[in-house]
Amino acid sequence: MNVSSLDELWVGTGLGPLARQALEYLVSHPDADEDAVAAGIGVSAAAARTTLRTLEAELLAVHVGEQPTCWSASPPRSSLGALLARKRQELAKAELYAEQLHEVYHSAPGRQIASDLFEVVESDEQVGARYAHLLRGSRHEVLHFAKPPYVTSRITPADASTAAGATVRAGVRLRSVYDSDGIGDDGCLETALRGAAEGELRLLSGLPMKLVIFDAAAAIMPLRKDDPAAGSLVVHSSTLLEVLTALFESVWERAVPLSLESRPASPTASAEGQEGALQSRTRDILRLMSAGMKDDAIARALRLSRRTVQTHISDLGRQLGARTRFQIALLAQERGWLGNPKTY
Repeated sequence: MNVSSLDELWVGTGLGPLARQALEYLVSHPDADEDAVAAGIGVSAAAARTTLRTLEAELLAVHVGEQPTCWSASPPRSSLGALLARKRQELAKAELYAEQLHEVYHSAPGRQIASDLFEVVESDEQVGARYAHLLRGSRHEVLHFAKPPYVTSRITPADASTAAGATVRAGVRLRSVYDSDGIGDDGCLETALRGAAEGELRLLSGLPMKLVIFDAAAAIMPLRKDDPAAGSLVVHSSTLLEVLTALFESVWERAVPLSLESRPASPTASAEGQEGALQSRTRDILRLMSAGMKDDAIARALRLSRRTVQTHISDLGRQLGARTRFQIALLAQERGWLGNPKTY
């Protein structure tokens, strides 16, 4: 078992990792003096002495003599068992105190709580703070729908790096779906492009709602679909969270990845490189077009001119024998040109 796993097992004792190392050394080295313990766990004699005194205070170790002082571990099953029993009693008291605090929280004037399953958060500042708190506390996965109308004067879940600098923790998976109908201005486009760099991002026209789900344990959604400034609902209900997560996964499967693979080819690039960039650019245009993005938005996303985008779309139409953008997307999907979204 690696050190990180051992520290996770030890954390319930309330003692630091150095205490764990010292106890492990004493378990296998009876009657060790302080210098031997210090050398065995790689710390100074003073640090070892302090750690050993901590173990002694918790009845995990005993010392004999003074010149030199020798230490032995107490029988781990009984000594650690007694320590953990005390910790369980402390946690039980803390849980009782939490319930008392919750009663006060629930009955405070001006707070709207329908039940323990939901919270109503009204002001912009409260929404931003609640969002940042949930985002920082996420450990596994954050799921995110972003769609207009956007409220630029407040902190919203439209960008995972907002809310007073709150960001997704390293190792936490971020999946976002943006409503392609809302990718019409540079600000929203830049937000989406940052999302593509920070996590997995897809586009779809006509998202059903704004939504952020944190570790399948809590979610934030607006109280009113047409007015995100009217307040938000924080959801804790496990049943509703399952429904919202299923909705997200259904939309995610239908959404189109924002995969900006191409950039304008360098004038000095080889002919093969330019041809590859052209094919990649055409695929990106097709993918974004099938997500419902307009020509201007596609041009900004790919850093191309509007005329270049329209030329690529016209060429695709002639190649596929299609007259409309819808037919182009449909025929391209049938031919497998859009790729499998699960690979992005």
